Amino acid sequence: MATAGRLFRNDHPASQGHFPGNPIIPGAVLLSEALSAVEEVLGTSLARCGIRSAKFLRPVRPGDRIDIECSRSPDGQVRFDCRIGETLVLTGQLRCHAMSTAE
Repeated sequence: MATAGRLFRNDHPASQGHFPGNPIIPGAVLLSEALSAVEEVLGTSLARCGIRSAKFLRPVRPGDRIDIECSRSPDGQVRFDCRIGETLVLTGQLRCHAMSTAE
């Protein structure tokens, strides 16, 4: 299992207006950052991968740091978990048709 981290700054632009008085990082931004980290850690482009599942379990807020753990199986499956400390906030699975080294 490989690991990467991402910090969502307190002034992250995606949290402005999402939601006033109770800002959270939108799920699409969280998923995008997680997939970018998976690409970096695995050294593989995910362009030929499809998201089989993505489950958002807890909100991520500006100022939070997430740790992303991922693994790849021989049959093209990529699993990833995102945590804040010990708390799981996002888990997912990708199905990849052909894994290639990132360009």
